[in-house]
Amino acid sequence: MKKEKLQFSWHDTRFRSWIYQAIVLVLVVYCGWYLINNTMQNLAARNIQTGFAFLNKEAGFAIGETLIEYKLTDTYWQAIKVGLLNTILVSVIGIILSTILGMIIGVARLSTNWLVNKLASIYVEVMRNIPLLIHLFFWYALLTEMLPGPRQALSPIDGVFLSNRGIKVPAFEGASLVWMLWALLIAVFCAFFLAKFAKNKQNKTGQTTPVFFMSLGLFLVMPLLAFLLSGGQVEVIKPELKGFNFVNGWSFSPELAALLLGLVLYTAGFIAEIVRSGIQSVSKGQWEAGESLGLSKTQTLRLIVMPQAIRVMIPAMSNTFMNFTKNSSLAVAIGYPDIVSIVNTMLTQTGQAIEAVMIIMLAYFTLSMMIALFMAWYNKRMALVER
Repeated sequence: MKKEKLQFSWHDTRFRSWIYQAIVLVLVVYCGWYLINNTMQNLAARNIQTGFAFLNKEAGFAIGETLIEYKLTDTYWQAIKVGLLNTILVSVIGIILSTILGMIIGVARLSTNWLVNKLASIYVEVMRNIPLLIHLFFWYALLTEMLPGPRQALSPIDGVFLSNRGIKVPAFEGASLVWMLWALLIAVFCAFFLAKFAKNKQNKTGQTTPVFFMSLGLFLVMPLLAFLLSGGQVEVIKPELKGFNFVNGWSFSPELAALLLGLVLYTAGFIAEIVRSGIQSVSKGQWEAGESLGLSKTQTLRLIVMPQAIRVMIPAMSNTFMNFTKNSSLAVAIGYPDIVSIVNTMLTQTGQAIEAVMIIMLAYFTLSMMIALFMAWYNKRMALVER
């Protein structure tokens, strides 16, 4: 088919479309130029230099919780790394906990037990319909106002103390601890390959392998062997009250505890609905097929229904995990030193607003992309292979 020649006439639709696109392009370029020019003029009027050279200057402010070494004389760049690691810590722990809790509540939503079903439904409706910021304020107030001071701290378990200064738990030190961690890491790899071997064996022969109990044995036995072979040099250091606060042990601040509680309980409500809808998307015939094979409801759910439901849940889960990471930016409201809180302090001291916003945007964009890429890989791995 011969292509018609472009007519430079208003009656030619292609000509009009080119004109419209050119006008839009000119407007976009003009708006961009206006914003950049206006920004540069305002920065010049306030004697604010642009660029990221200020990151090498001394920060001069303290950070309450750090996963890496940090002191007042360190640079802004070191402070940003501390904030980013704190954000990653909350995101990783929170996503794992909220997924576990959400899975339990989602399955409970479909329980035939009236009480369990209603309690799970009430949890979902209450948690999802209260703003996250209110969750954080509630848990922070509960941990700081309702709990007693360090001298009257609650001790539900020996060596564990709950007070308005945070949660103190025993710390572990010793040469054997490193070997035990390596042994645990090796056990994880062994469990992964064991699961892969068991799956291939089942596909070829139909025989099942008790992967869960074998993996559990690996997780228990290998660190124990490492402990015994390395001389059993692990010391448990319990927190001790000295003066007006505790010393020694590991500490979880009220800010971190409140942030995790609020985010996990809030997000678990959304994950529960994803799990419920994913399970219900599997046809009832699959349940009946499981019953006809003599499987219990739990076995049918675990072996037949859930593997199919996961394929439906993954896209929604990806979005929820990314939302969890971005919602962690509300940590600034209760004083937890995440990336937003630290960059805000940096902005107050330097006045580098544009650079500060760019750092925050880049941090959350990178974390979100990492989650999206991982979930895309997992989704591809779980997809049905058509023959």
